Amino acid sequence: MLRFLLTRLAGAVVVLAIVAVLVFALTRLASGDPVALLLGDQATTEDIAQARIQYGLDKPLPTQFVLWVGELLQGNLGQSLFLQRPVAQALMERAEPTMFLALFAVGIAALIGIPAGMAAAIWRGSAADQAVSGVAMLGASIPSFWLGLILIQFFAVKLGWFPTSGYGDPSASLHERLHHLLLPALVLGLLNSALIIRFTRASMLDILGEDYVRTARAKGLPEYVIMVKHVLRNALVPIVTVLGLTLALMIGGTVVTETVFNLPGVGNLVVRAVLRRDYPVIQGTLLVIAAIYVFINLGVDFIYTLVDPRIRLESK
Repeated sequence: MLRFLLTRLAGAVVVLAIVAVLVFALTRLASGDPVALLLGDQATTEDIAQARIQYGLDKPLPTQFVLWVGELLQGNLGQSLFLQRPVAQALMERAEPTMFLALFAVGIAALIGIPAGMAAAIWRGSAADQAVSGVAMLGASIPSFWLGLILIQFFAVKLGWFPTSGYGDPSASLHERLHHLLLPALVLGLLNSALIIRFTRASMLDILGEDYVRTARAKGLPEYVIMVKHVLRNALVPIVTVLGLTLALMIGGTVVTETVFNLPGVGNLVVRAVLRRDYPVIQGTLLVIAAIYVFINLGVDFIYTLVDPRIRLESK
């Protein structure tokens, strides 16, 4: 077990090192001067040159990269050019809406996707299977911004059940904030449940053809026991995989939904940083998102060993 996890951890470190190089290079390749945007049209050439020296942007790119990595190794993501505060602080201020939204949405996607995928596999080829598969394909095709606007129009504007946008006042209770997140979480949950449905259905169909399932039926075990104890349990590895990937992708991919619902999350922070060419915020945020993605996958690998003991044996 320890050897298995250490191997995965070493791979995660390598991936993060590659991501750091790519993030730094891509931000510097983007057109536009952050200092010129920061100082405005009235700034003189001397003002811009002085500001570039102040923020270390006058140094050669390899030197800037080495200095940035040195700060990272000390736990410092840098200082935002426009927000005038540490990137870590800006991320912490925006992390709560995005994390709650991602977890809420994954929960909704799992509650819809796993039972629907199981039903489609159990009644394969039936009208129910075709209906579930059709809904899954439709869900994978609908743009999130369109579904978000439809839900806002119906549930928020027409019925008045939910707020149209925002995350509540700073003093708002957790219940009120979750109330603000229900519609955007429903958008993400409905759309991402399509992938979970397809994976659950395919995984269970593979297991339903195994000899031990036929043996369990021959012994006269109840069908629900066979489905839960023998089929679903052995089909969990790919389902856990897609759930982990869905959570990781939601944390870094809620930009459109956060924009539609005007949520003050990490997605909005990244969009504004890109428009302003705020290099430290872009680099720090993307690196943190990549780290979360990598460690969620590391956590999924660990769950594999709990769900399927054969993985532990193969790793020895």
